Amino acid sequence: MKLIVALLATTMLFISNQITAQTKTITATVINVSSDSGKVGFALYNKTNFRLKPIKATSSKIVDGKSIVEFKNVEAGEYAIICYHDKNDNNKMDFQSNGMPLEDYGASNNVMNFGPPKFEDAKFAVEDKNVSLEIRF
Repeated sequence: MKLIVALLATTMLFISNQITAQTKTITATVINVSSDSGKVGFALYNKTNFRLKPIKATSSKIVDGKSIVEFKNVEAGEYAIICYHDKNDNNKMDFQSNGMPLEDYGASNNVMNFGPPKFEDAKFAVEDKNVSLEIRF
């Protein structure tokens, strides 16, 4: 009986390690936040859900103009990150009545045109290594 339990435990540990080895971590850092007030909200998307419901979302405090998050257990594929400076801590991006943003925002790859970010401009690949990105507002 002890042998069976030991074999099952070893098998479960092996499967768990294999699953973890196949997923990666994305570290995103906003490097130029204008103040340390509020927080930075980050959202991870794929092409299908871009600018809709994120795959993962989190926020991070700001220290010396930088905000860092990690998205863990990300499978291989193409992704994009959009982030914004939630200056007033209300958990949403604020806009003027004409639709212009009141709070700073950015996207992976730092391509900022007029209008909202586009997936093709912001996409990056997660393959066989962890990914580190620097994002600018």
